[in-house]
Amino acid sequence: MTKQFLIIYHSMKGHNLRLAEACQAGILKEQGVEVSLKKALDTNIDDVLRADGIILVTPEYFGNMSGLMKDFFDRTYYPAKGKGVNVPYCLMVCCENDGSGTVRNIENFTGSYTMRKALDNLIIYEVNLDAELSKAEEMGQTFAAGVSMGIF
Repeated sequence: MTKQFLIIYHSMKGHNLRLAEACQAGILKEQGVEVSLKKALDTNIDDVLRADGIILVTPEYFGNMSGLMKDFFDRTYYPAKGKGVNVPYCLMVCCENDGSGTVRNIENFTGSYTMRKALDNLIIYEVNLDAELSKAEEMGQTFAAGVSMGIF
């Protein structure tokens, strides 16, 4: 049975898009998977309900997730309630600071949303992006393998 993965991202300068694409490449290394790469603004509850695993990719703005990532949670939270959303997720943050505020805020939302954290968060400092894109690819492949094997 094919596993469906959803990568939800926001990117103004292209850094987070590059992380999302590297993650997508990692997921596609696994057999029997499909990946949907969607901007946070374009993602809806139907996308979430189809997903066997979700990857959130956001910049850190002023110690928080992007406004459009929060908008995604705002638009889909209530429609998700009562629909049995219980999906594993992982988080990638590209930042200039330390990323901790973004992680804390996302984890508050995902806990209420009933998403299950599957892997440690990946925080990439913007200045190290090129050197660390392989970590995003590795995370995608690890996540896909874990979801496919029923580990997460």
